[in-house]
Amino acid sequence: MKLGICCDHAGFELKEYLKQELGKRADIDEIIDFGTNSTDSCDYPDYAHPCAEALEKGEIYPAIGICGSGNGISMTLNKHQGVRAAICWNKELAELARQHNDANCLVLSARFITRETALECAQAFLDTPFEGGRHERRVAKIACSK
Repeated sequence: MKLGICCDHAGFELKEYLKQELGKRADIDEIIDFGTNSTDSCDYPDYAHPCAEALEKGEIYPAIGICGSGNGISMTLNKHQGVRAAICWNKELAELARQHNDANCLVLSARFITRETALECAQAFLDTPFEGGRHERRVAKIACSK
């Protein structure tokens, strides 16, 4: 598995923690870091768009996005047709995002959850498969037709 991860300045410390912890998993071959690389103020779209593009192209799967609230980076990631980014603040939401929505990007709000909760969310997200079945029809309707 090639996991992609991106963040803004508010999510930098949490991103670094998750890279360290998730890097210990046997099922993760590589973590591709799309930045940012410091706590200096920056704009989350500069990091979310390249991560989303890599996810759409199949260069990474899945991805994690982190910003202060989770909202801005989620909005940016979800502008891409091939991305289903879900903001999660507990393990149960992360599981449901995968099971019911086939989310391919976990979004975390660095200013509102602990490192431990973020790791729990990430582990649950990575470990939970999509259920398919009745959910497939709904997921197929998410993308906008052109």
